[in-house]
Amino acid sequence: MNGGADRQAAALRALFLLDPGLVFLNHGSFGACPQPVFDQYQFWQRELERNPVAFLGRRSAGLLRAAREQLGAYLGAGADDLVFVPNATTGVNIVARSLVLQPGDEVLTTDQEYGVCDAAFRAVCAARGAVLRRVAVPLPFDPADFVPRLMAAASPRTRLIFASHIVSTTALVFPVAELCARARAAGILTLIDGAHAPGQVTLDLNALGADYYTGNCHKWLCAPKGSAFVHVRPEHQAALQPSVVSWGSVADELAAGGGGHTGFDAYVGHTPLERRLQWQGTRDIAAFLAVPAAIEFQAAHDWPRLRASCHALALQVQEDVLRRNGLTPIAEGTAFAQMVPIPVQTADAEGLRRWLSESRGIEVPVTQHAGRTFVRVSVQAYNTEAEIAALVSALAEAGV
Repeated sequence: MNGGADRQAAALRALFLLDPGLVFLNHGSFGACPQPVFDQYQFWQRELERNPVAFLGRRSAGLLRAAREQLGAYLGAGADDLVFVPNATTGVNIVARSLVLQPGDEVLTTDQEYGVCDAAFRAVCAARGAVLRRVAVPLPFDPADFVPRLMAAASPRTRLIFASHIVSTTALVFPVAELCARARAAGILTLIDGAHAPGQVTLDLNALGADYYTGNCHKWLCAPKGSAFVHVRPEHQAALQPSVVSWGSVADELAAGGGGHTGFDAYVGHTPLERRLQWQGTRDIAAFLAVPAAIEFQAAHDWPRLRASCHALALQVQEDVLRRNGLTPIAEGTAFAQMVPIPVQTADAEGLRRWLSESRGIEVPVTQHAGRTFVRVSVQAYNTEAEIAALVSALAEAGV
């Protein structure tokens, strides 16, 4: 990063609500929201309170539709194939619990999936007598081996392949478009956990071809917390079951005059996906409605160019630390985006994380996978070279 880029990063940092004394290299966990987007979020909260009945009962469907249209244009997807959810974990759970699984059926996944999403499939498979099979993805990571490895593990009983787009623990970008194409040719459904993808990599969901794709907007897209989506191919939408049975689930009955509630179509929506999943009772939808502001904020600051600079800086910090500690990366640089996992020589991951946070004011996760420990560094457009240097110095001082 040159001097001009570093000044731009510092200027962007001033637009975010982060503690100015914090070295924040953990955008990947929960994201961070810039002030203009947060202002829009609070605007919608106030609009709700001005007339809650009008806002939720009469305006919300149209407002949500407009927000989905802008999100769909950003993601390469149709608004009718998207619905907002609070987070990607909710999306994974909705799909997992909607699957028709018989005893002996299989769900195929990897050994690098996010813990609670793995837990969701464990619970569903256990309840239905199905089998959850995890395929080990060896390190160092070879992208060319990934899809053949998973497809070789599939069997005639495999009903779904579940995989991350960008892995939480190791930050690897899996080649999911190829995986979805191969699975579709074999008659196997796919669910892609894109929790870290929107805003970190360019997406074209229609071209990617997953049967189900869920992603967070509050991470790398910088929208407010609690904003995410599920994208579902049209042929699967009617079978998706909501996590909360609400008015949309009985919309047909209401339309026939049997529900005792008027004006229902103003807020439950008009497509099967909307009706099943959009209305979940009284809740704050302001985070969803602020997603367009996040898209506009990044567009105004030429985010694709900034993402490329962040990728380069992430690889540089990884190289600087590894050169000193004598370890090697777990993959080539093309396998990462704005997050990198830096191997370090310690078994006490939590101790290192706590020391970095409490003693050096550096917020960065320390993860573990397959007996190895990684400092997972997120480089966002507001991170400066001085912050990166602070981490490199702290890790050297820690002797890892």
